[in-house]
Amino acid sequence: FESFTLSETTDELGNDILLGELVFLFEDGDGDIGLPDLDSIAPGDSSKYNLFFTMFKKMDGEYIELGEDELGAPLFYRIPYVEPREGQNKTLQGDIKIDFEYLTIKYDTVRYDFYMYDRARNKSNTESTSDISFTEWED
Repeated sequence: FESFTLSETTDELGNDILLGELVFLFEDGDGDIGLPDLDSIAPGDSSKYNLFFTMFKKMDGEYIELGEDELGAPLFYRIPYVEPREGQNKTLQGDIKIDFEYLTIKYDTVRYDFYMYDRARNKSNTESTSDISFTEWED
């Protein structure tokens, strides 16, 4: 985990939103990060996502996991295919940036846990963001 920043912006429809940008560093020794285009994936294939988040709200100093019913949608993404390096050293390193759009603010403070899979379905370490405070953006 590198950073999480919040900024005010507008979405594609012109709605005012709060945009969160998460940045994290990855390193993969096999060089098999990312998934091919969706066109090459069979319908119903559960491996079509490779980056997963769990959101927690902070209440009375404790973190409480938010489920899909409370969030309205699952929190998973596709990291696009990254071409493996040539030669013996296949190690890839880099930053991945993920945007979160907040149309409404329901919580004062949240945190995300996240992990990813490479193409061989090896799971990464689970990382956590620092506390994300929405208090200055509340109505």
